[in-house]
Amino acid sequence: MTTEALPQAAAPIAVVADTSPAAPVLDIVVPVYNEENDIADCLRRLHAHLRVQVPFTARITVADNASTDSTVAIAAAVAEEIGGIRVAHLEEKGRGRALKAVWSRSDAEIVAYCDVDLSTDLNALMPLIAPLISGHSDIAIGTRLSRSSRVVRGPKREFISRSYNLILRTAMRARFSDAQCGFKAMRTEIGRQVLPYVEDTGWFFDTELLVLSERIGLRIAEVPVDWIDDPNSTVDIVSTAVEDLKGCARVGYALASGRLPIADLRATIGRDRAPGPAIDGVPHGMVGQLARFCVVGVASTIAYAVLYLLLHSFLGAQVSNFVALAVTAVLNTAANRRFSFGVRGRKDAMRHQFFGLGVFLFGWIVTAGSLVALHQFAPDAGKNIELVVLVVANLVATATRFVGLRWVFGVHKDRTEAATAQ
Repeated sequence: MTTEALPQAAAPIAVVADTSPAAPVLDIVVPVYNEENDIADCLRRLHAHLRVQVPFTARITVADNASTDSTVAIAAAVAEEIGGIRVAHLEEKGRGRALKAVWSRSDAEIVAYCDVDLSTDLNALMPLIAPLISGHSDIAIGTRLSRSSRVVRGPKREFISRSYNLILRTAMRARFSDAQCGFKAMRTEIGRQVLPYVEDTGWFFDTELLVLSERIGLRIAEVPVDWIDDPNSTVDIVSTAVEDLKGCARVGYALASGRLPIADLRATIGRDRAPGPAIDGVPHGMVGQLARFCVVGVASTIAYAVLYLLLHSFLGAQVSNFVALAVTAVLNTAANRRFSFGVRGRKDAMRHQFFGLGVFLFGWIVTAGSLVALHQFAPDAGKNIELVVLVVANLVATATRFVGLRWVFGVHKDRTEAATAQ
């Protein structure tokens, strides 16, 4: 039995200043947190572009999420100076939370957003919203990964961005090319129906919205953009990547378990004849299985590390390792059974868990042996060094787990197909 995800209300907001027109065609949101150095220049440039290049009414909304500097005061002053701007403030931090709150309450026909650094060339704004105005598409996104896009950024960001989108295409079967580009738009009437089911309040918000929209069958238009990386960006790439992978695991589980009311949303929004990618069955081939297995593995490793560090202070290294492994092994097997290898129902579930525990025992032997070796050669090693050694040892055990689980779940599929054929 699965529990269906319930729609979530948007966070409360306070309007600090408003010199904008009522019910504009376009409401372009700029989510900010402690951007006192950039907000004034951003608003003036964006306002000038809208006045000259956009032939219909438009509003700029500053969505401040819990800034502690002068961002709100500066934005309010610029709003009074040039007009056409609304300044909204949220008490809680979170880029996704701010976008959801403002988009859900907007009275515009189309809601959009861009980052405060304006890394994306604003000349792509009209091509972005044109398919929404015409009714051809429901969502439009800027993409930096098109061959016709011109992008200036370092190799590290390029590698992370392409790797992340590769994971989405293989593990989540996503068809969109660039989930993280800070340049998107949506028909407001569609947003009001979809946004309540988007849970993330941070940087994964975009990905979750796009994956959910694609599953419902919404039309997503992609627009190649010119993009220049902001060298002064304060985004922590590593922590953001970890949160994104955790978000992928959560959304993947919600889709696989039926928690999200995809069929109902599809019918309500009117896309029942355009179902989008299939959400049932086994991932396509070993690459898809491996990608989903890696998503589950990252989530399991994080859970293992947290449990190990919490238990270490009063249980010691070996017992903490055993308990953390045992707990995450059961959860890992259940997640891989359904999400990575597409096995449904309770048939053979206990046998699969016993096999998973067998793999767990192998992993425990490998990790326990690593601890023994570490303490023999470095008796003064602290718990952080122990954790590093254990994570490396777990990688060996994880590779074994993938091969073993792929074999046992493959046997399950063969038996099921044989029984069905009889």
